[in-house]
Amino acid sequence: MSTLSHPLRRGLRVATLQLCFSCAGALVWLCTASQPVHAADAAAAPANYQIGAGDMVRIAVFQQPDLTLEVRVAESGIISFPLLGEVKLGGLSVAQAEAEITRGLREGNFLQQPQVTVLLMQVRGNQVSVLGLVNKPGRFPLDVVGMRLSELLALAGGLAPGANDIVTLSGERDGMRFRTEVDLPALYGRNPSGIDPILRNGDVLFVDRPPTIYVHGEVQKPGTFRLERDMSAMQAVAASGGVTLRGTLRGLRVHRRDAEGRLQMLEPGLADRLQDGDVVFVRESLF
Repeated sequence: MSTLSHPLRRGLRVATLQLCFSCAGALVWLCTASQPVHAADAAAAPANYQIGAGDMVRIAVFQQPDLTLEVRVAESGIISFPLLGEVKLGGLSVAQAEAEITRGLREGNFLQQPQVTVLLMQVRGNQVSVLGLVNKPGRFPLDVVGMRLSELLALAGGLAPGANDIVTLSGERDGMRFRTEVDLPALYGRNPSGIDPILRNGDVLFVDRPPTIYVHGEVQKPGTFRLERDMSAMQAVAASGGVTLRGTLRGLRVHRRDAEGRLQMLEPGLADRLQDGDVVFVRESLF
């Protein structure tokens, strides 16, 4: 039996290795081509994000290219999916949406073991608004389920100078209009006792100016002052620098409007509490 020369044997080994590498490359290509594509970086929303109206989603079913779909969620939270028709995705997380479409394909006897992937391509639903005296007013996405008012306020940069520390949250709950006031000092104080509401899609947080009073007459610094909590008539006079040498605390007057808008003239005690919009007048002493 004749033997091959050394150069010929080496050439055959090189050719064999090249063929093996080519086959391996083809096998890797076939395997990766048959796997579903996971564009995680294109949908970096949290896993518990709830799909909302206006969101763009991409739905793919493993080895079923005819069922690949990019669609925007309607205002009703519904999309139209091949074979299934209308499917409600609004209010579901990505995992729940995948399970819902999987169930429909399996129970409809369209596929025995469907593998469904749902990707968030663009997030436009589930937003809340922050208005008024905050550092960054605007609209913010509800990225996580259970997001609270305090977290939204932090996203808005906190209260702006001169803002009221009681804020108003309005929206809808169970189809009914919802409105509540949140006492921030009670929420963040040494002994927290306030309520930190969970936000819902469409909520509006409004931060108003603080309540004010007006002090004029025989005081050192007449003008407009912030009405502090439980502020008394005596404290209002002190905030204005106290009475002048010609002033007196006797016969102190407060002008206040009632619920119907009528102007009232009151003579409060020095310890009586004031209300938003009160006008305090310090008279001149007659002696």
